[in-house]
Amino acid sequence: MPPLKLDDVKSYIQNHIGEFHDAQLSKIKTLSLKKILAGKNPYLFKAKNINDIDDLIRDVLSAFLSSGEETRFGDFLERLAIFINEKVYGGKKASAPGIDLEFERDQIRYLVSINLVRTGEILKP
Repeated sequence: MPPLKLDDVKSYIQNHIGEFHDAQLSKIKTLSLKKILAGKNPYLFKAKNINDIDDLIRDVLSAFLSSGEETRFGDFLERLAIFINEKVYGGKKASAPGIDLEFERDQIRYLVSINLVRTGEILKP
């Protein structure tokens, strides 16, 4: 197994982190005031002491963007893990549903599902 070159990892991140940001920008481009406000409870804004349009837009936009941000960033980290495994073990993206990565090491075939856990979450067996 070849040693992992950190310059390869840095290069991968520099060349691919833009995909995460592009996805964020793409989501922003789909926005409309009607879409953002749909289903919002106007009394919630009053309860949160949001009294002007700047605060309203900031609050609603932040919630809209963060709703998928963790998923998109998790997807980026999954692709990074596959890249690193490819460099070290010759692994590749798995084609089977529910399996993210497959590789062989010491004549054992590994099928890996990558699940990112948020800070504070408890892993259950």
